[in-house]
Amino acid sequence: MNAIEIQNLTFSYPAAEAPVLRDVSLTVEEGDFLAIVGNNGCGKSTLCKALNGLIPHFLVGDFSGSVKIFGEDTLGADVGALARKVGYVYQDFENQIVRPTALDDASYACLNYAMEDYEDRGREALALCGLQGREDDYVFQLSGGQTHLLALAGAVSLRPNILILDEPIAQLDPAHADRIYGVLRELNEKHGKTILVIEHHTEYIADYCKHVLLMRDGGAAWKLPTREALQRVDELQACNIFPPQVTTAAERLRRAGCLPASSPLPTTVEEGKAIFSALRYRGAGKVLPEKTEAAEPAVALRNVSVSYRSVKGEDRKVFRGLNLSIHKGEKVALIGSNGAGKSTMMRLMVGLLKPEAGDVQLLGQSILRRKTEDLSRTISLVYQNPEQMFIQDSVRADVAYAMRVRGEADWKARTEDLLRRFRLEEIADRDGRLLSGGQMRRASLAIGIALNPGILLLDEPTANLDIATRREILRTLTDLKGVTDTVLIATHDMQLVCEWAERIVVLCEGGVAADGPRDAVFGDRAVIERVGIRPPEIFTMGQALDGRALCYTVGEFERDFAEA
Repeated sequence: MNAIEIQNLTFSYPAAEAPVLRDVSLTVEEGDFLAIVGNNGCGKSTLCKALNGLIPHFLVGDFSGSVKIFGEDTLGADVGALARKVGYVYQDFENQIVRPTALDDASYACLNYAMEDYEDRGREALALCGLQGREDDYVFQLSGGQTHLLALAGAVSLRPNILILDEPIAQLDPAHADRIYGVLRELNEKHGKTILVIEHHTEYIADYCKHVLLMRDGGAAWKLPTREALQRVDELQACNIFPPQVTTAAERLRRAGCLPASSPLPTTVEEGKAIFSALRYRGAGKVLPEKTEAAEPAVALRNVSVSYRSVKGEDRKVFRGLNLSIHKGEKVALIGSNGAGKSTMMRLMVGLLKPEAGDVQLLGQSILRRKTEDLSRTISLVYQNPEQMFIQDSVRADVAYAMRVRGEADWKARTEDLLRRFRLEEIADRDGRLLSGGQMRRASLAIGIALNPGILLLDEPTANLDIATRREILRTLTDLKGVTDTVLIATHDMQLVCEWAERIVVLCEGGVAADGPRDAVFGDRAVIERVGIRPPEIFTMGQALDGRALCYTVGEFERDFAEA
């Protein structure tokens, strides 16, 4: 039976020059696990919002065609009824958490439907989502991954047959990401749920999904079995999608004649072990750069301790006597599991949070008694959730705001320059909070550098981004040389870390677990196991073939394993 049937769906938002969705026709069988991929702005989220009736019942626009859920046309059903058939966990899932405790929140939707067994349904949903035993916990006691699971439990409690998740692991460490997808697999295989995920992480698609739908220019280009879909390397890359690194590496080596032309492309490391087995490592192995004398500190944390007060239980200690210096001109990646303190550290550096002990220094001067706004010309933070950067009614007004209120003489010209640099001209008059994830990221970065800060802090800058937008952010960071020389990025994106960072700082258990170049960090298995970080997939592939291999990019793998 088909869970979803879409025929000739076309949709345009009010005042939009062109439709977001164009003549989409698609069927999804009951019990499928479907990944929806495509570049930012191609219509992925809009398509999914048409499945639970938000479009056109709540988000209005020009709608034509039909969407049927188990045979029922969404135009003839209300959103409340559809929510019991189609559960949805949004990209900004925190906004779905509305009650103080886990059980309260998980059962809230059922309570709204006046179900007598609402509490039992909430407990059942928490158990299905791996949160059994956390029923009485306050939501602020949960980690980021657990909060995402709680949002999923709130949808699961209504027992829908279809579950949709928009970028479910965009800001999660590997352990929490594995847990999310493990829960989804169990819901799919053991409980028969039809799962749809909007996903950029193709390595998870390869491991968990049954089919892949490619969205392109507002249309459904194709829907294929996962293994077949991920082998379309050129087509995926043309749509700004990263195929699995092992797949891309095999495709390059096959073109170079290092693999037989008939050789299938692997989509997982396990498949790669067999296909790459004839290759021999010919790289130079681990070479640590010579230490050079560090420049003066741009930002320094001296014996800093921070705790968050708890309504129930002991205060949560984030840092205990932490010492760390970020020097002028450094490109630093800050990594660690969810809850390790990456965002807390950045908030300390810009003065949004004061330590309970110790000192925070900016260019050698303590900032503990300085106003946050006085620091903004020197140091700027671009938030993990970009929508928090928008306070005006248009992108143009938000980009201009800091310059305008500080009386910058050329603020109008600089605003237009930033809009051009970040490809924001076409959306300059739209509300930033209503943009796609990738558009929000670009706009928030433009806001962050508006005052030409010498030090830039970016919290998860590449979450939810396609290849083109991700590469554009990297190019922009390079272009900032001479204006913003010191950049600190907090991220779970290990490809970004390995391609961009000169220094990697690993946070764990209130302190610094490792600090150095990538070979020193990823070459230390004890650190990787202790902290729970995961190197890029191509690094794991190289290690599986030869323990001497330290390949962080597909290009390095190709260089070190191609025949001489």
